[in-house]
Amino acid sequence: MNFIHILRALRKHRIAVALLVLEIAFSCAVICNALFLIGTRLERMHRPTGVDESHLVQLRVHSVALGSPESILAQTRTDLAALRAISGVTDASIVNQTLFGNSFSSSGVSLSDDAKAPRIGVTQYMGDASLFDTLGLKLAAGRQFNADEFVTSAQLDGGVSGVPVMITRALAAHLFPGQSAAGKNIYAFGANPVVGVIDRLVQPRDDGSVGQYDYAMVFPIDLAYPRGTYLLRVKDSTQRQAVIERAIQTLKTSGPLRLVSSRSATTLEAARNKYYRNDRAMAWLLVGVCVLLLVVTAMGIVGLTSFWVAQRRRQIGIRRAIGATRGDILGYFQTENFLISSFGIALGMVLAYGFNLLLMLHYELGRLPGYYFPIGALVLWALGQLAVLGPALRAAAVSPVVATRNV
Repeated sequence: MNFIHILRALRKHRIAVALLVLEIAFSCAVICNALFLIGTRLERMHRPTGVDESHLVQLRVHSVALGSPESILAQTRTDLAALRAISGVTDASIVNQTLFGNSFSSSGVSLSDDAKAPRIGVTQYMGDASLFDTLGLKLAAGRQFNADEFVTSAQLDGGVSGVPVMITRALAAHLFPGQSAAGKNIYAFGANPVVGVIDRLVQPRDDGSVGQYDYAMVFPIDLAYPRGTYLLRVKDSTQRQAVIERAIQTLKTSGPLRLVSSRSATTLEAARNKYYRNDRAMAWLLVGVCVLLLVVTAMGIVGLTSFWVAQRRRQIGIRRAIGATRGDILGYFQTENFLISSFGIALGMVLAYGFNLLLMLHYELGRLPGYYFPIGALVLWALGQLAVLGPALRAAAVSPVVATRNV
């Protein structure tokens, strides 16, 4: 195929070619960044939390009339015993904050007791001795809490020091790079010795930087129900809703007057779906934008190629008359579109990089990975070839006699 001949022919239609190149370039730039954004959203939505989500349900109980701290804590222990006795429940615990919930508890953590020492904000989970097993956490190093290490929230608020802590592997690697964290001290509530390293546990909310999402610590605290949420681990994930109904009924018939409602009970998977509904909607919106752009670009290619086929009908007829095959005519228009698409894609790469810089500057988005460029190029090349195929086939079907006679 004579590329020089095709380029000379395109020079006669500079404006139309320039508009089509710009359309392809804009589509390429938007599609590369949109695919990157969709991929980022999907990655966020499917990141593992480190807990056994498919077997967890949570239930929040609201107090009506508070009693003494001792009676509230005693009621909490009675509730937990009753919840563990429910058919289908393998364990139950109470925690101060839940994954994908509305609350977020954190403390500044440093490696020194100096008030001016650098600190990072780390989320903190507090719960009883069953919390580790109820969540289905995995221990990477060290040990779990001993029975005599648990304190009440009142003692923690009162400034008791030396409360042990378990931290995540990601936080341990950040605080003690290349070292074992077990046995060392961190400073959050006074000096807190690290007794264990959890393989993975994430923040309740997917905020902040990607690295800090995996920073978490767990304290051994006997919480009272007004300050926490009951977690139940079920044996069979298909029985989660039935367990929720049994748990609500159990709590309604046990203890003092409290607010127990199905609105405050849900599975952890449902909480995740609700939390990421905006990300899911944004991903679908971007998919719609990409499809719309591709359709508009394809229509532009079809329209312009059809116009050129009509214009060149005599030329096509003459070429067929002097021996050009249908394959030659088809190849001509496909090559012509390939060249136009290539110009548009090359310009689109530059625009895609510029768009990404703007997104990084204003929306804290990461840098566009290089493999999105060939993906965008392949999409636009394939679209161009498919869009030009119909008009090119019509051109190839032109009879030499009919074409020259109708001119």
